[in-house]
Amino acid sequence: MTDTDHPEEPKAPPKSARRRAREFVLQGLYQWRVGGADEAAIEAYAPEMDGFAKADREFFVGTLRGVIGQHAELNELIGKHIDRPFTELSPIEACVLMLGCFEMKNHPETPYRVIINEAIELTKAFGGTDGHKYVNGVLDKIAAGLRPDEVAARKKGK
Repeated sequence: MTDTDHPEEPKAPPKSARRRAREFVLQGLYQWRVGGADEAAIEAYAPEMDGFAKADREFFVGTLRGVIGQHAELNELIGKHIDRPFTELSPIEACVLMLGCFEMKNHPETPYRVIINEAIELTKAFGGTDGHKYVNGVLDKIAAGLRPDEVAARKKGK
């Protein structure tokens, strides 16, 4: 048998430092929301997690603090675009939506489609089977409200 008999699967491109940071933010938000961990404990524990050294630490800290600090406002905004009470969302979907909503509000340098795609990938990796479809739909609606010019320009350019 030769190597050509069983070609290797193509490797996925390496994760960016920002994508890794988003993964750790999501895990931290989950610990905060489900486990009741406080922000300081999450920030202290995260660097011990496997792979954290390759993450964008500044983005992790700023985003974790920002989402937790703005959670009531984010939840209210998300609540306007969902079909059930926010408290009935799966914890992963809720945390991904808070993260995506926070980024749309506070990181205008990141295109909204990038934010949505990152949220979809996080939900596929950590959430339920079709959770990514729900997250995509909700964040699309939120983007239309928070970034109407950017959304309109994208639709016009299609």
